[in-house]
Amino acid sequence: MSIPVALTIAGSDSSGGAGIQADLKTFAACGVYGASVITALTAQNTRGVTGIHDVPPDFIAAQIDAVFGDLDVKAVKIGMVARREAIESIVAGLDRWSPKHVVVDPVMVATSGDRLLSPDAIDALRTNLFPRASLITPNLPEAAALLNEAIAESEADIERQGRLLLAMGCPAVLIKGGHGHGPESTDILIDSDSVIRLAAPRIATTNTHGTGCSLSSAIAAGLAKGQGLEAAVREAKAYVSAAIAAADRLQIGHGHGPIHHFHAFEKAPSP
Repeated sequence: MSIPVALTIAGSDSSGGAGIQADLKTFAACGVYGASVITALTAQNTRGVTGIHDVPPDFIAAQIDAVFGDLDVKAVKIGMVARREAIESIVAGLDRWSPKHVVVDPVMVATSGDRLLSPDAIDALRTNLFPRASLITPNLPEAAALLNEAIAESEADIERQGRLLLAMGCPAVLIKGGHGHGPESTDILIDSDSVIRLAAPRIATTNTHGTGCSLSSAIAAGLAKGQGLEAAVREAKAYVSAAIAAADRLQIGHGHGPIHHFHAFEKAPSP
């Protein structure tokens, strides 16, 4: 039996809740084999980021070539790319290997509020990486920052910002509504032909570390398994919503704890 392979290109979270670690947990939970290319090391826990050590661009390239040169990669998720040089190395790697599906999560700020993307990398993200993506998945603050606008307050404004992001060259945008308000957390999937509203009950918890990483990874996992984009996004949102709902059961750390990636595998308590 063969298993689909998904690749994450992202930063490492030493506390295990976000980044590469969250991506690999998500891949495993969603039934795909996970490979990884590490772009940066972070000294990080549930309270914040205390240090970032960037991986040299030539070693990012070496990791990409090692994975693609041996594994049959069906989908790629790209997360934290802290510097312009890292983006340039990744873009060159994508051009060499031409993966079918590329999901880009434009990670700019951690859940703790710490900035993870240098200002000079933002333009490279827009002009070089987005045109090579199948889907980008910014949250509301990230979409606004990418467009140098205020955070969208209405679904009409979210759609408008989504259209502006599409103009940067990617065929589809998922703007995540987790930073919004109200009883529902609503994500908006936008492409040239449609606007799809994906709503789930908003869950009252501070344990949301790694939510964005996990959602983009779950989408990549669905694409790796052969799902269409809408189906992959719907299944990924359901997975992450359940992982957030179960997060308080983990009790990890003293800040913004992680979501529960393996909630579906928990044994029921004995009677």
